Amino acid sequence: MLSATKKWLSLKLSSVVMVPLMIWFLLKFVSIYDSNYQNVLEFFSDPASAIIFSLFIFITFFNSALTISEIFEDYINSEKTRKFANMTVYLSSFIIPTITIITLYKL
Repeated sequence: MLSATKKWLSLKLSSVVMVPLMIWFLLKFVSIYDSNYQNVLEFFSDPASAIIFSLFIFITFFNSALTISEIFEDYINSEKTRKFANMTVYLSSFIIPTITIITLYKL
């Protein structure tokens, strides 16, 4: 399978997985929006919520990285610059959610 085909399939699959996770997140966010700090802390302390939220964050950043990578493929002519930009985006799409999740688990 071609690399472009794998990227396209990954983008579509992550988009499909993001839909129920986004619905779950929006419903949970509405329920804790006006809550006090203790309720928010309880939400993120619940193992099921923490796992689903972590999955949501990673898939969202993964999907964003793939989308930005496609933009780089279209608009950056220099192969070296494009590889550096892609590497930076992929690295940040792993580091930022990891730091976010570690911070949330420390609450």
